[in-house]
Amino acid sequence: MLFGFVLLFVYVIAVWLTFFKFKWMKFNIVWGLVSVSVGLHLLLIFMIGLRFVTPYSTNARLVQHTIQLTPRLNEPTLVTDVLVQPNVPVKKGEPLFQFDRRPYELKVKELQAELAKATQNVEVLAADVQVARQQVVRLQSELVYARYEQELSQKLAGRGAGPEEDVQKWTAKVAANEASVREAQAEVARAELEYHSEINGVNTTVASIQAKLDLARFYLDNTLMVAPEDGYLINLQVRPGMVAGALRVGAIATFICDSDRYLLANYFQENLKHVKEGQEVEVALDLYPGQIFTGKVEAIWRGSGSGQMLPSGRLPHFVYKPEELPQGQFAVAIRIDDKDQSKFPIGTQGRAAIYTDPSSGFVVLRKIGIRAYSWSNWLYPFAG
Repeated sequence: MLFGFVLLFVYVIAVWLTFFKFKWMKFNIVWGLVSVSVGLHLLLIFMIGLRFVTPYSTNARLVQHTIQLTPRLNEPTLVTDVLVQPNVPVKKGEPLFQFDRRPYELKVKELQAELAKATQNVEVLAADVQVARQQVVRLQSELVYARYEQELSQKLAGRGAGPEEDVQKWTAKVAANEASVREAQAEVARAELEYHSEINGVNTTVASIQAKLDLARFYLDNTLMVAPEDGYLINLQVRPGMVAGALRVGAIATFICDSDRYLLANYFQENLKHVKEGQEVEVALDLYPGQIFTGKVEAIWRGSGSGQMLPSGRLPHFVYKPEELPQGQFAVAIRIDDKDQSKFPIGTQGRAAIYTDPSSGFVVLRKIGIRAYSWSNWLYPFAG
């Protein structure tokens, strides 16, 4: 920077000596234009230095994490009570909204009854297995008796001491009893499968109803919406009598978190050549005219929406659209040093200067410029 001042000073002295002191050349409009043009080109030294040594953003604003509060309910539900005031700080876990509990309490009671019934049915299934096994024993005994009668009738008929009809009758009886035994054995297998149908040692019917009961209790618990973090609500429009739930589109309120508040500033990509994390920053916020806040570079977001290609069956089609300007910018996240972050509302706008080399003389010029902007904010409202 010193070299630039010296060069500019030497140039001004040279012009003064040439055209005004010794009048070696006659000053006219042409030489005036040439002199001014050369002088302006010399001033480019300061413009380049300011841009790359002290990058400056005219679009900086406070950004804060927000949570869109959406009821986690499976059906439209009446809001019965609003337990919070807008812009009043709340702690994590504090109640915000109360929804009608009655439909969900009734569902829980219904599933509790079904669970009790299913648990008892497990004992019934055990008894069914024993009944089926005894049925097999009884039918097997009848089959043994039928086979005995079949064999006896065959012997008697062979000797002419008994009718042939008895042989046919007991042969059919044996076949029927064999079929009955097989059917009873299949019934035992079915009863055992139902009784031993388990997942992680729990009957599947019981487990299914238990899962439904747990889900019903989840929805019942969510009839009371609580603060997800420390923070506060803004633009609170929820009132008792409002219906919200599964069929409502969008959130019912916006929750502003107390954590992770930072400044996001846009810079042209070429100006970030020497910017690194941890470098010093000065910020002038429109909310605080005449004040300068210090901070540090936290992160450089090396990416923008203009470089994103969404999946499509069409080839990229590039069209110049003026509304997409400014182009070629990246965002830089800046952490302000002030401990009282609550005094920086989200959306607060201002300007930010990054000092890549604090020992450079260009820093002095940038400090003067950003302070001039901050003090001008006292007058800006009257300019309109």
